[in-house]
Amino acid sequence: MKVLGIAGSPRRGGNTDLLLAEVLRGAASKGAEVKTIVLNNLKFVPCQHCDACLKLGKCRIEDDMQTVYRELEEADRIVLASPIQFMGVTGQMKSMIDRLQALWARKYVLKVPPLGDKRERKGFFVSVGGRKIADLFEPALVMVKTVFRVLDVDYAGELLFRGIDEKGAIARHPDAMKQAFLAGQKLVED
Repeated sequence: MKVLGIAGSPRRGGNTDLLLAEVLRGAASKGAEVKTIVLNNLKFVPCQHCDACLKLGKCRIEDDMQTVYRELEEADRIVLASPIQFMGVTGQMKSMIDRLQALWARKYVLKVPPLGDKRERKGFFVSVGGRKIADLFEPALVMVKTVFRVLDVDYAGELLFRGIDEKGAIARHPDAMKQAFLAGQKLVED
């Protein structure tokens, strides 16, 4: 079982990173092979909407997104992690999502499995937001669930925390890290 964590936060070691690491630690405790991709460390350009992917089902741009495509194809479980910025995922995560247009083209234009095969995959979302409003995560959830639907990845749930903003504040939450660890275990057990 391979679990891929995709870290969308530009702030290393922040709340979202801490939660993602704990989810992956939980998955590893059940024998899963885990890997993290830090989007902010990659060099890739946003989708150029050139439509080349509509013919071949792959992006013509040769940059670090090629690694992301390969890792997604190999993963059995995918954990997207992004703090909330302006009611959505970070720019890093959004740019990666837009580049998944090539996988959309595989599925809807070329009629082939978007990740290369039809094995069962599951996806999970981890997010933290500084505000405490009720609908804080709604726009991001719509986007994340859409990504998983396009990729033929079953949505397995989310771990969301409001009112957490200061770097590292999630560690002071009474049970956030425990919830993250257990979520990682559950993700590979199901």
